[in-house]
Order: sequence, then structure tokens, then C-alpha cells
Amino acid sequence: QVQLVESGGGLVQAGGSLRLSCAASGRAFSGYAVGWFRQAPGKERKLITTISGSGGSTYYADSVKGRFTISRDNAKNLVYLQMNSLKPEDTAVYYCAARKGSVYDCWGQGTQVTVSS
Repeated sequence: QVQLVESGGGLVQAGGSLRLSCAASGRAFSGYAVGWFRQAPGKERKLITTISGSGGSTYYADSVKGRFTISRDNAKNLVYLQMNSLKPEDTAVYYCAARKGSVYDCWGQGTQVTVSS
């Protein structure tokens, strides 16, 4: 398994940008697909974007499509989430998670993103 640590969260005004990072420790990180999830207060945790182990395949939920970009640098064991045109409804705790099979079983501790109107 890999261990994951998120960073880059903070407070930003609506329309602004943030870049989150997910740092992985462990071997063969390129063998893991990675997803970013978010959980707003009082709501369920939701998957918003994923990237394959090679980085060649990505998925975006409709709520972030066109505004967020996921990428990875396997040489550095990093996955990034570039978030542009942020909205107050993007306020949440953001988690990265990794999987080799069908289940995300490696999770970071989360990083808070707050978007003010």
C-alpha cells in the first residue's frame, strides 16, 4: 500500500484558484489509480475526479468539469488537483485516495478548501 498526504488547501475568494497536492510514499505508485474526493459539511463524500496510473485516462464529475484538472508526476510520486474558477459550493474537505483494484483503500487525511463569496 501507499501512504498519502494532501496539501495546498486554504481560503480563497470566489473565482480564485488553488492547487492541491497529494504526495505518496511507497513503491510502484504508477500502479495505483488516484481519485480526489470531497466532503462538504453535512454531506456525503463524493468522487470528483480520477486519474489512471499512467496518467493517460481521467474522469471528471459534472460539477467540476472544465474548472478542475487532475495530473500526476509518477517520478515524484505526486498527484495534483488544479482548481480554477472556484465557487462557494466547492467548499469542502478534499481527500485523495488510491486503488490498485476496484476499491479505494488508501486515503489521505484531507485538506480544507474554503471559498468565500
